[in-house]
Amino acid sequence: MFKTTLQTIVEKTDGSLGALIMGADGLSVERFFNREGAEANLDVAAAEFTSLVRSASKSGSDLDLGAPRELVVTLGKVMFAMRLFNKDYFVVLALKPEGNLGRGRYELRKAELALANEFAV
Repeated sequence: MFKTTLQTIVEKTDGSLGALIMGADGLSVERFFNREGAEANLDVAAAEFTSLVRSASKSGSDLDLGAPRELVVTLGKVMFAMRLFNKDYFVVLALKPEGNLGRGRYELRKAELALANEFAV
């Protein structure tokens, strides 16, 4: 079920390279990459962003502003959109710089709703 959801996100988002469901421990639960994404070491990059997610969560808590829901990181060659399911799991979408970020964010939100029961804490 997870792989199908990730594949749908990638196929419906122009310019996407792949999508992963990540745990807060930095390990991926599931992943789906297109050919170009598989060659780009995106699973390593997604694992690196786990510390960013933890830092954003701590900052939100420390400032009493609430938990983060979404993070977007734009690098020179890849954009990463991350949608948090809860404090333990999040989904990452990797896109080319010219990719459709708006559609990607929409697909991530749909995935969050579809998978909410699977990641309920």
